[in-house]
Amino acid sequence: MVSKQAMTSTKVAFVVPSCSHYRVKTYELLAERWPQMKFYFFSRGDEWYVMRELGARAGNFPHEYLRSIKMGRWYITPSLVSRIWNYDIYISGISGRFSLPLVYATARLRRKPFILWLGIWHRIQTPFQRLFFPATRHIYRNADAIVTYGTHVEEYLISEGVKPERIFSAKHAIDNEVYARSVSSEELSTLRQRYNISDTHKVLLYVGRLVPEKGLDYLIEAFIQIARSDVILMLVGTGDYEVKLRARLQEHNAINRARFVGYIPPEELPPFYALADVFVLPSITTPQFKEPWGLVVNEAFNQGKPVIATNAVGAAMGGLVQHGINGFIVPERDSAALAKHILLLLDDPQKCVAFGAAGRQRVSLWSNEAMIQAFSNAIEFVHKK
Repeated sequence: MVSKQAMTSTKVAFVVPSCSHYRVKTYELLAERWPQMKFYFFSRGDEWYVMRELGARAGNFPHEYLRSIKMGRWYITPSLVSRIWNYDIYISGISGRFSLPLVYATARLRRKPFILWLGIWHRIQTPFQRLFFPATRHIYRNADAIVTYGTHVEEYLISEGVKPERIFSAKHAIDNEVYARSVSSEELSTLRQRYNISDTHKVLLYVGRLVPEKGLDYLIEAFIQIARSDVILMLVGTGDYEVKLRARLQEHNAINRARFVGYIPPEELPPFYALADVFVLPSITTPQFKEPWGLVVNEAFNQGKPVIATNAVGAAMGGLVQHGINGFIVPERDSAALAKHILLLLDDPQKCVAFGAAGRQRVSLWSNEAMIQAFSNAIEFVHKK
C-alpha cells in the first residue's frame, strides 16, 4: 500500500485523445485519489470511432487540451513532450499513433514507470497496424503495467506474451446513476407519440454509430426475418450507413416498422432504454475494429433491459453479459441466431423482466469506483518498483 504522502506527491501524467462524456466522473475520482495527476488531451473528440456529435467534455479535474495538427488519423502534438517531461509516472491510452510512442519514449528516457490503458483484444489487420505490430507488442511486453477494459483483454495480452502480474483488469464503467434514473410514464408516453409506437408494440433497440462494423446489416436481416407487425426496430444514432440500412428495409417493405431516431444527447437516453423490450449490440470483427467494450450495454442494464450481444463485443466476452442469465451471446455475422434469440425474449415477457433485473444487479459491479481502483492498483504496483 502506497502511503498517503506518496499519493499526494506522486506526479502522474495521463495522456489520452479526449475526455468523453463517459469519463468525466472517472477522471474526477482519479484526480481526487491522486491529486498530482494531470490529464493531457490532444483531440476534440473527432476520432474516427467516435460519433461526431458527442464531441469532447471537460470536468473538475486538472487537464489541458493541447493544440494538435490533424493529418488523417494522426494527431501531431508538438508541445506534448515539454508538457509531460517532469512527471513521476506516465499513463497512455493505446489510441494515438503520435502520442503513444512519444509518451512511452519519454518514460523510458526519464527512467520512469509507464502504464498502458488498453481495450484492444485482437491483432488489428490494417496494413499500418501489421507493419508496426512488432513495436506495439514491444510496448505490451515492456510496459510496467497495463490497465485493461476487462478479462477478455487480459487473455489476449497473455497470448501475446505479457506477464499476468503486470495486468490489471478494470471494470469498464459509466456513471450508473445517470442511466439508472427513474423514467416517468409521461416521458414514455411522449416517446411513443413522437415515434408512433403503440402500447402493444414490442421495441427492439440499438444505440450507437450507424456504421458497418456495428453489425447492423445482420440486425436488419434478423429484423426482416422476424417479419412481425408488432415489433418495432428503433435505431438511435448517426452515421453514413443509414442510407444503405433504409434502402434494405425499404426493399423488404419493413421501413414502416423501423424508427431512425438520429442523435440523442447521452443525458436524454434513459427514456429510450426504458421504452425498449430488448437491447441489441450486433457488432462484428473487421480488419480495423473489434468492439473493445460497448458501454451502451452498461446503459441498457441500468434501465433493467435484457441484452443480446455478439461474441465480438467486449462487454459480452469480458463478463458483463451472462448468457442465459441477463441476456444472450450469439455468434457474430449470424442473423438467424439474432432473430432466434430476439424472439426468445420478445415472446417471453417474464424472461425479459428476469434478465433485466439480473442485468441491473450485474452492472452495479461495474462502477467508476471499481474502475479507478484498478488504475490505483496499477499505479501502486509500478510505484513500488
